[in-house]
Amino acid sequence: MFIPLQDLSTVNKFDSIRPYHDEEVHEVLLELSNNRRFLKMLFETGEFKNIKYLPFARKILSSVLKNKVKDIHDVESYQDLFEGIVSDVIKKSINNFSVSGIDNIDPNKGYLFISNHRDITLDSALLNLTLHQNNCKTTYNAVGNNLLSEKWASDLMRLNKSFIIDRSDKSKRDIYKSLHLSSDFIYESILNKNESIWIAQKQGRSKDGIDFTDPSVIKMIHLHSRKKISVNEYLNSLNVIPVSISYENDPNDILKARELYLTDLNQIYTKDPKEDLQSIAEGVRGYKGNVHLGIGKVINFDIDSYESCSDQITKEIKDLFMLHATNYAAAIIQGIDITNNPFDSTAIDDAIQYLNNKMKAIPEEIHPYLLNQYSNPVL
Repeated sequence: MFIPLQDLSTVNKFDSIRPYHDEEVHEVLLELSNNRRFLKMLFETGEFKNIKYLPFARKILSSVLKNKVKDIHDVESYQDLFEGIVSDVIKKSINNFSVSGIDNIDPNKGYLFISNHRDITLDSALLNLTLHQNNCKTTYNAVGNNLLSEKWASDLMRLNKSFIIDRSDKSKRDIYKSLHLSSDFIYESILNKNESIWIAQKQGRSKDGIDFTDPSVIKMIHLHSRKKISVNEYLNSLNVIPVSISYENDPNDILKARELYLTDLNQIYTKDPKEDLQSIAEGVRGYKGNVHLGIGKVINFDIDSYESCSDQITKEIKDLFMLHATNYAAAIIQGIDITNNPFDSTAIDDAIQYLNNKMKAIPEEIHPYLLNQYSNPVL
C-alpha cells in the first residue's frame, strides 16, 4: 500500500506521476464508473460487450461498476479486487502458471525489479500476484505515458500503483526534467520508503523475442545520484533483482509480427489509437498456454559502466527465461538444427500445429516475423 509522504513539498513534487493515495481511490473509482469512454471500452473489449445493445446499457453497466467498488476506499482494497481479476485471468487463459525464485525475496526489503517485457499489463501483474500471495510487498510499476492518452487509462494505472515515465515529444530540457522526476521517485520509494519498483528492461515490449537491457533505462534510473555515486554502486544500493517472464503462446504475436514486417519495409508504422487498448485486452483474455515467472537473486554490480551493468542484467534475465514447446517448434519449422530439446514429440507436434494455424491467418511474407518471436529465445 502506498504510504503518503509526510513532507508536503515532496508530495507536490510527485503529484503528476505518482500512484493514487488511499484518500483518492474511491472518488476516482466513482468517476470511472461514470466515464463514457471507459464504459465504451468495456463494451467493446470486455466481458460486457454482449449487453452493449440493450436499452440503457450504459446506465446498467455504470450501476454494476458502482456496486462493485462501493466498499473500496484504499489502495489495498483495490489491489485485492485486482488480485481476483488476475487470478481469474490465470484460470481462464493459462494452463499452468509456474514461479521460481520467490524465496529470493525478503518481505522486509525494497527492491528494483528489472524485467523483460512481453505483455503490457500482465508482466507486472503476475509478479505482483506472486508477491502478494507470498506476503511480500507489491511494487510500484513504471508505465510510459504513451499508454495514457485517455484519462481513464491513466486512472486505472495509477489506482494499481503505477507511476508515470513521461517520454512525450518535448524539448530535451523538458524530457530531462521528466526523467529526473521518475528517477527521484524510484530513489524515494526504495531507499527512503523501503518500497519496491517494477520497470521493464527497455522501452516497449519485445516484439521479436529478443530480450536486452537498454543502457538508457539504467541512465534514467541513475539520474538522481549520477553526480554523487557511480552507477554500479547506486544500482547495488537499490537491490536490483532480474525478472524473466515467458509465455508459451503470445495472444498478440500476429499484431507484433505485422508491426515488425511493416517497419522492415521502411514504411512508417502508424499505430491505431486503439491498438494499445486492443493489445491489453487481447493479452488479458487470449490463450497463453503455460507461463513461467523467474525471479533472480540480487545482482552485485562491479563495473562503473552503463553498458556493463545493462549486459549483466540482460544475462541474468536470459538465464532465468524458461523455454516452451512453441520456442522449439518455431525453430524446427524454420529448419534450424535444435539440440537438447526437452519436449516429447506430442508436445512439439501440438506446438507446430498451433503455429501453423497462426500462419494460415496472415500473409506468407509475415510468417518469418511470427516465427522469429518464438525461435529467437532458443537461439
